[in-house]
Amino acid sequence: MDPAQLEQLVAQIGEEILARLAPGAKPARGEGLNLPDQVCPGCVQRCAQTCRKNTQVIVEAGADRVSASERLTKIDPSIAKLIDHTILKPDATAADVRKVCAEAKKYSFASVCVNPCWVPLVASELAGTPVKVCTVVGFPLGATSTEAKVAETEVVVRVGAHEVDMVINIGALKGGDHDAVKKDIQAVAESCHRGGAILKVIIEAALLNDNEKAIACTLAKLAGADFVKTSTGFAAHGATAQDVALMRSVVGPDIGVKAAGGIRTIEELRQMAAAGASRIGASASVKIIEATAR
Repeated sequence: MDPAQLEQLVAQIGEEILARLAPGAKPARGEGLNLPDQVCPGCVQRCAQTCRKNTQVIVEAGADRVSASERLTKIDPSIAKLIDHTILKPDATAADVRKVCAEAKKYSFASVCVNPCWVPLVASELAGTPVKVCTVVGFPLGATSTEAKVAETEVVVRVGAHEVDMVINIGALKGGDHDAVKKDIQAVAESCHRGGAILKVIIEAALLNDNEKAIACTLAKLAGADFVKTSTGFAAHGATAQDVALMRSVVGPDIGVKAAGGIRTIEELRQMAAAGASRIGASASVKIIEATAR
């Protein structure tokens, strides 16, 4: 655009603004300088960012990004801070993990939770951001030796994990060997804390009765865990509000409760939070957080 054309455009814009400010002029129905015949019937805002039809036209014309002000993107940050954005499927690729990291940075989730092999990549992707690196140990069965869990913990903390979610020895718990369960958790907790990480203990509530759930949470607290967590997401079912409430009643306010497995909607997240969850593990995090803007 040459200087003459630019000057003409500025003059046209100025004339329209002055016309709108003139006595008796009708107030603008929204923002921007769109013509009346471009406004959808009943629309009260003309910004392309608020109109699906106009956004689609812009994207089809070649735009690969459309901006929106904070006023138009009312994401609830308090909800985002509850969520561990999770990708634990066995066929996840590096591209999948990078995508999850980008989403976590965009929405300021609490952490990205991945299998141990991806910790270095996630640590690199999230460097310089407040989003934590979370991984899993003894996952998903909890049936590896304590020594193996500790070795795995030492490796993931060394390469960048801030948070470790370990699975308890479920068989030992159900068999009544509570000392073995406590020692298993304690060894991993000590390894985490030496490296400056926190430990979340997965009790796999779907496989336990209520008495076993209470015992598991008590042992985790006594062993120095920072959180108790409902589920791996690989059992028959994941978190329930009843389990979260029971777990919170056992551990009290001193440590966290993480609800995970099958949480896919903002309504389900709010149910878990109301029951006492202080962290939510979800792979549907983006869907959940975008629902807070509607």
